Amino acid sequence: MFDFWKNDPEFAERFEHFAFEEVVNEPGQQLDAATRHLAILATLLGCQGIDAFREELPAALDSGVTPVMAKEVVYQAVDYLGIGRVMPFLKAANEVLEARGVTLPLEGQATTTLEDRLEKGAQAQADIFGPHMLEAWKQGTINRWLAANCFGDYYTRTGLDLKQREMVTFCYLAAQGGCEPQLTAHAKGNMNLGNDREFLTKVVSQCLPYIGYPRSLNAIACINKAAEG
Repeated sequence: MFDFWKNDPEFAERFEHFAFEEVVNEPGQQLDAATRHLAILATLLGCQGIDAFREELPAALDSGVTPVMAKEVVYQAVDYLGIGRVMPFLKAANEVLEARGVTLPLEGQATTTLEDRLEKGAQAQADIFGPHMLEAWKQGTINRWLAANCFGDYYTRTGLDLKQREMVTFCYLAAQGGCEPQLTAHAKGNMNLGNDREFLTKVVSQCLPYIGYPRSLNAIACINKAAEG
């Protein structure tokens, strides 16, 4: 990591042992490599860790995350973080991919049109949170945008499946903090899709070195609350 071993050897020793050995290999907290790296990419977006993102993306690509998957994590983050916070990551992702010889733009992944995005987005919401969400867009302008833009424009794309998309959303929210009501709702959405309490706890464990203990403990509390509901 950068030149930490040269300038901060004691820190480098303890951080790298914890993050890359202890956490990764902790019994009962392990994830497959691609899932772990997807979660870390989303977490770094959530906590605005742009320098660490530049370090992490090549490792993710070497561990089974495809360029399409990586870009989908960045694209979807716009609806949870806003373009103001995501733009530096999109630029960084493009630079890393081009440096590795990947031709941009990548193949398209959209499955909706501007005409059917609302209908299909509402259906995606219902698939995650339950049939009551089919009519939720009628509650107000932002609710309609949420269905059409967030879910219709992004959740319906290929490149990541619905379970992966809900996992990365959970990571954006956990990492940025201050979104505990939404984090609890998306923990429940994950569970509805099969990303159970044990899985989400593993996700938090693997992302802890990147967001610290307070937000990780808050995320665990939201998982527990969702599991009880």
